[in-house]
Amino acid sequence: MNQPPVILFDGICNLCCGWVQFLIHRDKKKRFRFASQQSDSGKKLMDSIGIHNRNMEAIIYIKDNCFFQESSAVLEILHDLGGIWKMIAIFKWIPESIRNFVYRTIAKRRYSFFGIRGSCYLPTDENQKRFLL
Repeated sequence: MNQPPVILFDGICNLCCGWVQFLIHRDKKKRFRFASQQSDSGKKLMDSIGIHNRNMEAIIYIKDNCFFQESSAVLEILHDLGGIWKMIAIFKWIPESIRNFVYRTIAKRRYSFFGIRGSCYLPTDENQKRFLL
């Protein structure tokens, strides 16, 4: 049985939480599931795919027994979101090393640019079913 794709994110990063809210608002088919990397579910999923360094700087996207990180995760998520967002996949033509350099530059400064939450992002009652806790 196919499992819905899961997006692992840094639950205390305002940029990451904003990204999750952006996706929830546009994912009309409710295909994505979410888990904070700090949650028990997030830690178990990261262990299951062999990611043991928990620096929380990378968005991780798990689908169809594969996983994507950093810029590849973002592009794959937008592609799967569909609609006009699918066009962003054109950036896959940019070498991954360049895309990830930009991604990592932003990721390292995200707390100072966007701030940090006092606690992990908590979903609304309406979206609770989409989160793995």
